[in-house]
Amino acid sequence: MQECILSGIMSVNGKKVLHMDRNPYYGGESSSITPLEELYKRFQLLEGPPESMGRGRDWNVDLIPKFLMANGQLVKMLLYTEVTRYLDFKVVEGSFVYKGGKIYKVPSTETEALASNLMGMFEKRRFRKFLVFVANFDENDPKTFEGVDPQSTSMREVYRKFDLGQDVIDFTGHALALYRTDDYLDQPCLETINRIKLYSESLARYGKSPYLYPLYGLGELPQGFARLSAIYGGTYMLNKPVDDIIMENGKVVGVKSEGEVARCKQLICDPSYIPDRVRKAGQVIRIICILSHPIKNTNDANSCQIIIPQNQVNRKSDIYVCMISYAHNVAAQGKYIAIASTTVETAEPEKEVEPALELLEPIDQKFVAISDLYEPIDDGSESQVFCSCSYDATTHFETTCNDIKDIYKRMAGSAFDFENMKRKQNDVFGEADQ
Repeated sequence: MQECILSGIMSVNGKKVLHMDRNPYYGGESSSITPLEELYKRFQLLEGPPESMGRGRDWNVDLIPKFLMANGQLVKMLLYTEVTRYLDFKVVEGSFVYKGGKIYKVPSTETEALASNLMGMFEKRRFRKFLVFVANFDENDPKTFEGVDPQSTSMREVYRKFDLGQDVIDFTGHALALYRTDDYLDQPCLETINRIKLYSESLARYGKSPYLYPLYGLGELPQGFARLSAIYGGTYMLNKPVDDIIMENGKVVGVKSEGEVARCKQLICDPSYIPDRVRKAGQVIRIICILSHPIKNTNDANSCQIIIPQNQVNRKSDIYVCMISYAHNVAAQGKYIAIASTTVETAEPEKEVEPALELLEPIDQKFVAISDLYEPIDDGSESQVFCSCSYDATTHFETTCNDIKDIYKRMAGSAFDFENMKRKQNDVFGEADQ
């Protein structure tokens, strides 16, 4: 995904782009597997899917489940590059949080806060005050600070100021600000306030939840950016093995494939292409579950996200569940796909996601994947080889977009500018209103 988006952006920027992929499909790890038989093969389940699963080609199963924040960075990238022309999205029907063995809808507006069962009456009022404070907060206008310094007041102190209890802190930090651990509590509060704002603004756009999901699965996203690259003169080669990356004096000069060399000044790739230039940063377990029913206590939603904050299950990192269904053209009629994921902390990863699997019972079929997480050992400024990071356990694209912007900055020497992209597009397609 990162590579597809960057090849699209670099092509718009007038760079000459060659995009090679050793796979016969776009998007590598972030593709969607179809037909269903292919998924069974991939996980070495030789008996194949039973007839009750319907037609194999009705399925598009994501290997890496993620949703898009309606007001987030990826949606901005899609809008500015007009890749939205190739995609249709549906709003995810609900966002839930786990507390004491049960799941509750995440309150994210003042009205929802007052109606929620997650809090007692007085806590609701305090939480509502906190949400109003966050909504009005403007880092450029000290009048909105109410005695909070965005650069030096920690988030822990902000929670204390509004007298919010541990449960509320849990779902605010993990289900609204979408932090994976509690490290943020002792950092300056500005980042957290902005994250909660992003959640509320995304929610305000469609009302049911702040998340969007593309019809036919996430594999549509890399394909959309591949088209963008092609419109601007980029070249795509699928089924193209990379035999060697050619370096001279510590700098990349080309890529060798099937006896030919494509010469280049810069190279972007994922960790699997350069194992000697990355380090392992942990593991993620993802369990893909096929269900014949919606998840209990979600009002029969045909799509949702559930976050299990780490404190609730005595862990260091959160567990995520995201569920989509036949309504998104990714499963056969009446079927649901739920994917539970978390950062591995012990020698028994499957045990770690048990709290999530219990919420999904009964499960028709499980596919268990444990992936190593890799990150580059250097920033690529000397070698001009820019490596993306592996996908983390989160169920949204914000961390992936930060990686894309980071690589862009290292390559181009300046920060990624959405407005600038838009102007470049108009130069090619004429004025925006045509």
